[in-house]
Amino acid sequence: MRPTDPLALDAQLSDEERLIRDTVRRYVRDRFLPRIAKHYEEGTFPDGVPGELGELGLLGMHLEGYGCAGASATAYGLTCMELEAGDSGLRSFCSVQGSLAMFAIHHWGSEAQKERWLPPMAAGKAIGCFGLTEPDAGSDPASMRTRARSDGDGWILDGQKMWITNGSIADVAVVWARTDEGKIAGFLVERGAEGFSAPVMHGKLSLRASVTSELILDGVRVGADARLPGASGLRGPLSCLNEARYGIVWGAAGAARACFEAALDYATTREQFGRKLGAFQLTQAKLAEMAVTVAQSNLLALHLGRLKDAGELLPEQVSFGKYHNVRGALEVARSARTVLGANGITLEYPVLRHANNLESVLTYEGTHEIHALVLGQALTGESAFS
Repeated sequence: MRPTDPLALDAQLSDEERLIRDTVRRYVRDRFLPRIAKHYEEGTFPDGVPGELGELGLLGMHLEGYGCAGASATAYGLTCMELEAGDSGLRSFCSVQGSLAMFAIHHWGSEAQKERWLPPMAAGKAIGCFGLTEPDAGSDPASMRTRARSDGDGWILDGQKMWITNGSIADVAVVWARTDEGKIAGFLVERGAEGFSAPVMHGKLSLRASVTSELILDGVRVGADARLPGASGLRGPLSCLNEARYGIVWGAAGAARACFEAALDYATTREQFGRKLGAFQLTQAKLAEMAVTVAQSNLLALHLGRLKDAGELLPEQVSFGKYHNVRGALEVARSARTVLGANGITLEYPVLRHANNLESVLTYEGTHEIHALVLGQALTGESAFS
């Protein structure tokens, strides 16, 4: 039995899927991990990452055409797993770029919008963000206060968005607002538009190696061609969120694996009382529990990936995956920290960095509690939201 693959799930992957996974794993190991501790400590995102991910064809890789790779959902999931094994901030960048901003344009945009934005975004030469969450409308997006007022041949946008990944570095923001008719609509707002600003949010103790911003829209005028013509109502932004949540299912499994591998390596090399830590019963029990959780998370992610590739994945199944895998990853990270002792709180090892990041992952793209209610409704047929 392979310690890091006790269920032999590697054999369930195709040669192409293994090639993609191994390519991303090498990138993370050789080019990203040597930088992450510095950037996490300084609270910065590595400048070169967008172009590097673009060169590898990972941005919007599950989309078809316009410079996108058209890879399978499982291949995209494996990519998210390897990126988050590096850091949640790395996977978050890729998810926001591909599964939120690019997906919104690809799925709901006009042909002109697709041709203008998707090729440079796929190459990492243009960055996007996704403006849905507001100061008073997180889990309840229907209560958004951002407004889009029809004005001649265009629109005037007013409002504020919060907790927006990539906001301050984005060339284009997908902003969701309520129109005069009371419908939710999506708009493309370009960097530099008059009245539009995206200040960086500081003071974070989680996702430090990620750009998190506010979006402030103060009388921002956009043309009629800035509206996403295919999106009307909450179905638009929620479809994008479901894509991003799917990536989180895999990403959380990657973070859990990274923590388990660090604990396993430490336990088999560190000596106390004249014995390896891994020789103690309590340590073995922790490692066994971690191995089971990681394998369960990997198996669940792979199953959901196969369902998505078959066109059979349900939104509540994505909620099932996020609920299980993020909770499991947090448990693994916390247990791994205890195996490493005091070393576990340092940036020399990844476990507390992952644990801190996972506290954000537990909340964003639908809080843990919201996903519990989604599952509850699927199980009982009763909605707890009204």
